[in-house]
Amino acid sequence: MIQKKITLLTIVLISITSSLFAQSKNNDWGWNWRDSSKVAARNMPQQKKFLKNEFPYPARPNNKMELGISLGYPFIMSDVRPDWRGLDNRPAVGLGVSLRKAVSHTWSIRASYNYLAMFGLDNKEHVGGNNPLGLSMWDYLYSGKNYYANYRNITHSLSFDLIYSLTAQDYYRGNPKWNVYLFGGYTFIASEIDINALQDNGKLWNFDSIVLVPNRRTSDIRQDLRTSMSGSYETTATPVNGNRGSVLFNNKWIGRHAIDAGFGVSYKLNTKMNIGFEQKFTDAFSNELVGFKSGTNNDIISYSSFHFNYNLGSSAKNIEPLWWINPSNYVYNEMNEPRHMKLPPVVLPDADGDGVTDQFDLEPNTPKGAAVDSHGRALDTDGDGVPDYRDKELLTPQACFPVNNDGVGVCPEPPCCSRIPEAKKDTVKDGCSVTNLPSIQFGNGSKLSANSTKLLEVVAVKLKANPLCKVNVVGHPLADKASQQRSWERVNSIIKYLVEKQGISESRFIFTYDGGAGESNTIDLQATTEEGPNTVPAPHPNLKAKN
Repeated sequence: MIQKKITLLTIVLISITSSLFAQSKNNDWGWNWRDSSKVAARNMPQQKKFLKNEFPYPARPNNKMELGISLGYPFIMSDVRPDWRGLDNRPAVGLGVSLRKAVSHTWSIRASYNYLAMFGLDNKEHVGGNNPLGLSMWDYLYSGKNYYANYRNITHSLSFDLIYSLTAQDYYRGNPKWNVYLFGGYTFIASEIDINALQDNGKLWNFDSIVLVPNRRTSDIRQDLRTSMSGSYETTATPVNGNRGSVLFNNKWIGRHAIDAGFGVSYKLNTKMNIGFEQKFTDAFSNELVGFKSGTNNDIISYSSFHFNYNLGSSAKNIEPLWWINPSNYVYNEMNEPRHMKLPPVVLPDADGDGVTDQFDLEPNTPKGAAVDSHGRALDTDGDGVPDYRDKELLTPQACFPVNNDGVGVCPEPPCCSRIPEAKKDTVKDGCSVTNLPSIQFGNGSKLSANSTKLLEVVAVKLKANPLCKVNVVGHPLADKASQQRSWERVNSIIKYLVEKQGISESRFIFTYDGGAGESNTIDLQATTEEGPNTVPAPHPNLKAKN
């Protein structure tokens, strides 16, 4: 019968193994590693080093303790056949309570207490006083007589176990929904063993009617015994003091040191509760736990139980017990979405240093500092074939093409001049012959862009070559006050640049508005010999724009 029960437990375990290792898909590795409130003070130095990328491993977080309650069926594997109920019809039952704490994701420790009420009723005939292993209470009472052994064993056990979880670590799934574990450890048991050997009148039971009937079935023998015997266990059969590892209590209870081992499985209902099944075997190195000596094998206590477990502790300072957390989650989540990984800066090759990587650079050898477009080609503002970094005349009119190697064109003589009599040509030379001055574009403010300053450099060259020319700096403000102030600032920034940066006399500029006839974000430059003011007061200084 015992072998059948063990075989059944093995089959059940094997049949559910494939589903036990199923784990929940979880994008979170169980706790926020930035949350130092869940790290004990003693582990904070490691956590601080980890957060600063000075140490590769985060500190172990605080995790909750598990409180477990068990209810199950115990029996003793011995030479006396166990029974699920006693002669008094009380059921064999086990009750327990435990506390479990994680040491790591796979190892944990547990302290547990179990109350076990176990019964046995043998179907084999024995003769009292004829025991080569030593006399038991049955041998004393039934010396030379036939009897059938029975017992009631009440055991209190206190265990300290080391548990190894098989399902916490997984490289292909998230946190486990099942916890399969093995355990083993030390147990101290205190047992009271009583037998039903006497009738209510104090006389021995007469088993002759059962003995005389040959070839009786086991079930029939046990049923006859149960029918003919009373339900009281009146005789103490606890082993006498002196057995190995025994401590006798009040000549009735015996205490023994034992070892235990077993396996279990739990299913997580939520982050606080789980249910499970467990099988535990306890060996007290004794063959007298049933009040009867027979054979040399130790009596083994088997306890099959169902468990309800609850996680104790504040969620603000503790995470789930570590056996419910897959330690691989942190690594894989960090690889998928790095939040802490120390990544080197991405360096793309740019041989000429123009800001366009070589794989997209259509002109990979532009000189240092040369302005380029988004494809790495040197800018050629006027399209004369000479790049800006070599062009000494950035805006050469198309009428002056072709240009020389420096980008300077040869402009035809203006039509006005060809009609001037030879006698008056000297007078024209003394006037202004500068034409085709650029327009300067602005963004939202009044700050000059790099391209704008290059255009103004060309204007300065022309003005220096034509000292009789003046420049009409024309803004085109809209009707609103903000636009008028912004146009004033833009005109002023152009004049200021040419005066302070290019050394052109301030008297050669005429500060002009045309009332919005042109583009409001554009300032036009026009060569002239006329006179006009080179500065005007700001129209609305309180509306000065931010550059």
